[in-house]
Amino acid sequence: MMVWFETILVSLTLLSGLIWLLDKQFFAKHRKPELGEEVAKDPLLVDYAKAFFPILALVLGLRSFVAEPFRIPSSSMMPTLLIGDFILVNKFAYGLRLPINNKKVVEIGEPKRGDVVVFRPPQHPREDWIKRVVGLPGDTIGYHNHKVSVNGKELPYRVEGVFTGVGQGVGETGDTLLTEGMENRPHYVLERDFSAADGDWTVPEGHYFVMGDNRGNSEDSRFWGFLPESNLRGKAFMVWMNFDTSAPHWVDFSRIGTKIP
Repeated sequence: MMVWFETILVSLTLLSGLIWLLDKQFFAKHRKPELGEEVAKDPLLVDYAKAFFPILALVLGLRSFVAEPFRIPSSSMMPTLLIGDFILVNKFAYGLRLPINNKKVVEIGEPKRGDVVVFRPPQHPREDWIKRVVGLPGDTIGYHNHKVSVNGKELPYRVEGVFTGVGQGVGETGDTLLTEGMENRPHYVLERDFSAADGDWTVPEGHYFVMGDNRGNSEDSRFWGFLPESNLRGKAFMVWMNFDTSAPHWVDFSRIGTKIP
């Protein structure tokens, strides 16, 4: 999940639109048809600009303000999201933002506890990461003995068994699979016997505390701190494809259309 694609898309959209506009305003009116033709032909560059600008503008608008596809590259959100999952992210759930600089221009909503969000981490501002919102502004979050507490109240947990991973997620085999009850947003988490991330944190205003569902293998707020609201990119809501060449059948069709809890 890198910013370079967005930059290229914006640049091509602006360039093709500018070529089309300049030609219409200054050059098309002076163009003469060739012998035997009634209408003057557009230069090849202008022809391409006219053909691609509407498509590029539509794709840019959809990706920036409606929904954007992302691919899961790591195991930090297992078992909720697997390596090789392709997900859709709602880009207007937390306000409309401009592409590239991510500046919010329209206020719409705010993250709720339990939301799975895509964001740009402060320490890697050109990358897109995905985690679950655990702490809201003003909350005190605790993580001790593999369990999360919110404002002094420990979340309920139920052990479901031992997790068995497939494909690129086979390394998580043997982790404990639990259901974490989070304000009517129950979801699975993975935990290992060892964890070096215990602590307590009070979330400042304008920030969030995020964690991966794979609690024993996630670089999240326990390690690098709080997520600024301005770094949010959107809310993940659905898996639309799964493709992992390390898995037995490469594509897990059962995951297509899965809602992200």
